[in-house]
Amino acid sequence: MIHQAKLSRLALTISLACAGVPAAFAAEEGFLGGASATLHARNYYFSRDFSDIVGPSTQSKAEEWAQGFVLNAQSGFTDGPVGFGLDAIGLLGLKLDSSPDRAGTGLLPGAYGEQAPDDYSRLGVAAKMRISKTVLRVGELQPNLPVLTATDNRLLPNTYQGASLVSNEIDGLTLQGGQLRSTSLRNEAGDGEMATIIGYRPNFSATSDRFNYAGADYAFNGNRTSVGLWYAQLEDIYNQRHASLKHSQPMGAWTLGANLGFYDSAEDGDQLIGKLDNQAFYSLLSAKHGGHTFYLGYQAMYGDDGFPRLFVTVSPLGNEVPTYEFASPDERSWQLRYDYDFAAMGVPGLVAGVRYLKGDNVDTGRGFEGKDFERDLDIGYVLQSGALKGLGVRVRNVTARSNYRTDIDENRLILTYTWKLF
Repeated sequence: MIHQAKLSRLALTISLACAGVPAAFAAEEGFLGGASATLHARNYYFSRDFSDIVGPSTQSKAEEWAQGFVLNAQSGFTDGPVGFGLDAIGLLGLKLDSSPDRAGTGLLPGAYGEQAPDDYSRLGVAAKMRISKTVLRVGELQPNLPVLTATDNRLLPNTYQGASLVSNEIDGLTLQGGQLRSTSLRNEAGDGEMATIIGYRPNFSATSDRFNYAGADYAFNGNRTSVGLWYAQLEDIYNQRHASLKHSQPMGAWTLGANLGFYDSAEDGDQLIGKLDNQAFYSLLSAKHGGHTFYLGYQAMYGDDGFPRLFVTVSPLGNEVPTYEFASPDERSWQLRYDYDFAAMGVPGLVAGVRYLKGDNVDTGRGFEGKDFERDLDIGYVLQSGALKGLGVRVRNVTARSNYRTDIDENRLILTYTWKLF
């Protein structure tokens, strides 16, 4: 049972996020009329067994179970040529099972050898201003960008603190820019400067309080084709350029798709982690027919280093998957994937997928070629009727093997439910 004090923390988070609308704003119909709020509950069991461990760690297992709540509340904008509003996010994580010898799953604060707290929480607010089709936000942000992908693969999502600008003044063209000053990681209540992951290795030798980005995406051809150009800079650590092309093409009963992209990354400014040289190409082709979707992916790393990104985030690389990234120096990797939506057989809400990825040509720096593979199996179901309508259940099983990094066997069980508050 969840302790009464923990429920009180959740109630406090919800009340803080929803309350306190200034009278001047409340008088404007647009501010309240466009408001919405949801409460998302997530029960998460995560287990990883390690073998053939590479590195100083002696931990053979990471296993934890937790309950999370995510409150998202958004106002509309006040009336007039310049509209103002507020967004709020409340996060609460509750420990259900953990121990120091099994910690470090990313669900809860703490690493191997540390006792996870019973709970952790955070409340963040962002002020927003709209002029025409351009919106400025300042405060707690959840950007989802090619150079900083939204990461929500544990109990609670990452958030960032800074400013963002999104403009849609020209049909089909989205312009974005911003600066982030700090981050709150998926398993912490506080915030701090931003570090990196290079390939699969976190690098905490230096951090930065400036992540600057700018980019443009243009959709055309009936929104079936889009191109993008982006730039990002983690000040004094790395800078990055990105180009992408996405296309969807109906062909009779089939729909063919292509997702292609290229990154070019280098050291920046004072080079706080030293020189950096990476170019990354990815491609993911798809073919959909009825409930069937088939994927074929190819990904290649060039340069002296692995692919850089903020810690701890995922990337849009076509072959990045839940456990391995296939983004080590000089790595070449292939992916085969198959998804099926059972709605085509009259069972809506049931989906399943399996994928296999294989990489080689890794420059391990240890005198031998690195190789790895990963096999993922996912099954999910959302109840379509009854008292628990909308309850989602997802199961994931992973086998990942490598000759230069730790082998992993992984299982996840995730239950989700979302309430629309208003």
